[in-house]
Amino acid sequence: MVIPENSSIVIFGASGDLTFRKLIPALYHLYANKQLPASFAILGASRTFYSDESFRDKLRHSMQELEKTDPATLDAFMAHVHYQSFNISDTHEYHHLTERLDALAAQYGFTQRNTLFYLATPPKLYNSIPASLAEHGLNDESTGWKRLVVEKPFGYDLASARQLDKDIHAHFAEHQIYRIDHYLGKETVQNLLVFRFSNAMFEPLWNRNFIDYVEITGAEHLGVEGRGGYYDQSGAVRDMFQNHLLQVLALVAMEPPAQINADAMRDEVFKALQSLEPLSDDDLTNNLVLGQYTESLVGGNALPGYRNEQGVAEDSRTETYVGLKMFINNWRWNGVPFYVRTGKRLPTRVTEVVIHFKQTPHPVFGKNAPENRLVIRIQPDEGIQMSFGLKGKPRC
Repeated sequence: MVIPENSSIVIFGASGDLTFRKLIPALYHLYANKQLPASFAILGASRTFYSDESFRDKLRHSMQELEKTDPATLDAFMAHVHYQSFNISDTHEYHHLTERLDALAAQYGFTQRNTLFYLATPPKLYNSIPASLAEHGLNDESTGWKRLVVEKPFGYDLASARQLDKDIHAHFAEHQIYRIDHYLGKETVQNLLVFRFSNAMFEPLWNRNFIDYVEITGAEHLGVEGRGGYYDQSGAVRDMFQNHLLQVLALVAMEPPAQINADAMRDEVFKALQSLEPLSDDDLTNNLVLGQYTESLVGGNALPGYRNEQGVAEDSRTETYVGLKMFINNWRWNGVPFYVRTGKRLPTRVTEVVIHFKQTPHPVFGKNAPENRLVIRIQPDEGIQMSFGLKGKPRC
């Protein structure tokens, strides 16, 4: 196991939901498993005012609600967490960040100024933060490596994604930039690769000759939960479909990589996505469903419809549900439909891949013969389930 070098981790937008629910818990588990360096500092940065202690207290409370934590380990971890309040959209205020990083370097005895900048911010800041970091010399690798992590969504459309890439490259070199989708860190998503490519009994069946169709579902039972202002500028297609679910689709559909490394994996994922059949006008009419959730009664509680959520325009056309029938034009998958769907405020919370195998050529047990299905459950109850036909036990 390779332990990274001593470093600072700066989380922009640290007062947001992503930091409390995902980033800090992930870093805590790395610390508990002794996978963080001996000397490290985590610095939250946002406009919201916190002192170090008040930020730690709020994180600690959130962690104890979400995770099983060891109190002593959590306290030791929290001692490495700090907070700096300033307007991260104003480049003139970045002197607060440089001064705080200088102080942390002295406090932790960093001989190299290795720094990872994580952008847990609204996408509108993806251009300005790298520029502000560069203006204050915080992209300079002469004093240690610098890395920039950009969360999805990366751009609004193809043109804006290309422009964003160009803007970031004006200040950071390609080896410094990480464009990530945190969905790929889920254990069951990673197990897709192991399941497919290390089990000889499934890979020979993983093609158009044996598979009838594939379903990929990301259903949430919650609404936008106070994120209406952000979500109304994004929608289900950008928030879930074009990143999380297409990445899962690529792992299901990709060819075996020559090696398990970043470059080989990226190349095979790219080939799978490149093979997606472009959507025609007929596809948009017949194979696409968009919708919004309406007000409802769940467990005796009245829940608002999407257009009544805080931050959402009364005449919003932003979709909270999308379902699409897609095809992959290559030798392995030609003619096999992929049904990909995601939505909020649905009856259940589940993310899963269901592989539907073709029926036997001659259904000797009639039209109601059981279907062979492989269910790969990503969340909440991670696991893999296989359904196949058996004779039922007679009932008395």
